[in-house]
Amino acid sequence: MKRILVIGCPGAGKSTFARALRDRTGLPLWYLDQIWHRPDRATVSRAEFDARLTGLLRGDAWIIDGNYLRTLELRLRAADTVFLLDYPTGVCLEGARARIGTKREDLPWVEEEFDPEFRQWIEDFSRDQLPEIRRLLEQYGEGREVHVFHSRAEADDWLRTFPGV
Repeated sequence: MKRILVIGCPGAGKSTFARALRDRTGLPLWYLDQIWHRPDRATVSRAEFDARLTGLLRGDAWIIDGNYLRTLELRLRAADTVFLLDYPTGVCLEGARARIGTKREDLPWVEEEFDPEFRQWIEDFSRDQLPEIRRLLEQYGEGREVHVFHSRAEADDWLRTFPGV
């Protein structure tokens, strides 16, 4: 387990899970949100994002946190381990609500409100994103360690029993 993806709906706790993995493995952790966004919330170009991501994927060991469906196939090809946090929409909505107003390692700004567009993205995730994520996992899962958690308790239990590397 040296090249790890952590994916799932916004608000599921991907970043929290990825930090726990980083702390147990010592692997470098990269947040796709920090690659895509500048501190002023502007985004970089797709070419700049893709070039930086491609550089990261060449590394021997990493944890990458984030969905960014457009580049998931590329990341799956490079990964040896995938964690999908496949939680109910209500859990993800509550997770996103809970982080409002808090400074986070994975975002270069503090979210001050629960943006209605972001809320809709979460509500539509299981319909619009999850089927494609599952399809790609089916296509690229062979030869990779794939863990799908359906609750925070499942993920926490796995972390408790994981000895690290």
